[in-house]
Amino acid sequence: MTVEDSNGNELNEGDSVQVIKDLKVKGSSITLKRGKTFKSIHLTSKDEEVECREGKSTIVLKTCFLKKV
Repeated sequence: MTVEDSNGNELNEGDSVQVIKDLKVKGSSITLKRGKTFKSIHLTSKDEEVECREGKSTIVLKTCFLKKV
């Protein structure tokens, strides 16, 4: 199973990623702005999703909106 970002780069456990467009977080009032960087991502069982920490909460992001830093 290989997980790829929007540019086709392979993502690994613990990589840093950056958001490529503004995203509204479902079920929350949080909006992730373009350019926001997440460190130490966690891969999930699905190829197109990764888990990231935003403050004290964990959010799941689709890899089509991320690029490797």
